[in-house]
Amino acid sequence: MTMSLTVPPTIAVPALERRSRYTACLLGGAIGDALGAPVEFMSRQEILRRFGPGGIRDHASAYGRTGAITDDTQMTLFTAEGLLRAAAGGHPPGHRARVAEVAAAYQRWLLTQDEDPARHADAGGLLGIAALHSRRAPGTTCLAALRQVGARGSREIVVARGRSRNGEPGADLRAKNNSKGCGGVMRVAPAGLLLTGLIADEALLVREAFALGSDLAALTHGHPSGCLPAGVLAAVIALLVREVPLRDALARTKPVLATRADCEETLAAITAAERLASQGAANHDTLAQLGGGWVGEEALAISLYCALAAPDLESAVVLAVNHAGDSDSTGAITGNLCGAAAGMDALPVRWLEGLELDRTTRELALALCAVG
Repeated sequence: MTMSLTVPPTIAVPALERRSRYTACLLGGAIGDALGAPVEFMSRQEILRRFGPGGIRDHASAYGRTGAITDDTQMTLFTAEGLLRAAAGGHPPGHRARVAEVAAAYQRWLLTQDEDPARHADAGGLLGIAALHSRRAPGTTCLAALRQVGARGSREIVVARGRSRNGEPGADLRAKNNSKGCGGVMRVAPAGLLLTGLIADEALLVREAFALGSDLAALTHGHPSGCLPAGVLAAVIALLVREVPLRDALARTKPVLATRADCEETLAAITAAERLASQGAANHDTLAQLGGGWVGEEALAISLYCALAAPDLESAVVLAVNHAGDSDSTGAITGNLCGAAAGMDALPVRWLEGLELDRTTRELALALCAVG
């Protein structure tokens, strides 16, 4: 099914390299997600026993097919759709409108989790795509937080409640929990992609991308370590697309993180990832020192370590999925980072073959690239 998302008509045709980085960012995330899906709940020893001494290196069966994405990519796609709908009004949307539209998009994703595509066959956009109506081990935190918002009103009410007088997302949209699971950070790469095409000044871009990423994560995750890593990822993605090296992107983002309350845990995790990546060749024993990736700061740190320490995208993603932890999420974030940095030429062709919703992912990436 072809997407039909409207973007402002005054945009210029993006440069080929920019299109490549946008597309590789989202496809790289989907690839890492799909590679990690079959091993998400396995120990390191179980992975090696099943797939050999090199671990999993190619798509294997999960959810009844090879190349299957999980809730990580599902929610990333709905994040992109929400941001694009915010941009489709014919005028530059503000921060509150973006957060509100993504909140509404997550309510549409929640509808797909009842696994009854026939109910929404005539719907437009992602909700009308039957393949998305499939439960792929969604996080209980995301489901519970979104159900609480949905119980308070319809989509229109959800959107309206995203606007408040002080310029922050409405209190009714913020998660009423203290979760720091990685379900917030794994889905926000589109925030960085969108804003890098809209904001010329780099310092302002970092601040705005950080704010958008962290507020989108806060829709479901109330703990600072559940939403601040998402701010870091969005800001770093925005800079990588502009060809800023990853270490430099982190150096420009960490001062913004340091201004946020309760940032110490996230900042320490990032610093540990940088330190370990500078100590030698990438390896699983070192990666294990950063945790399992089930919580936000660990998932970000593991992904940063893989992207910094491995010599190329393929090596980084393989490293990111072959550990005892949240393999699909760390694979997805690593793929986002490396794809944004390296572009489409870095993606192994064999990983693109059979990747679920490849076409939809490409279309959304190009639509985000066109808003700028």
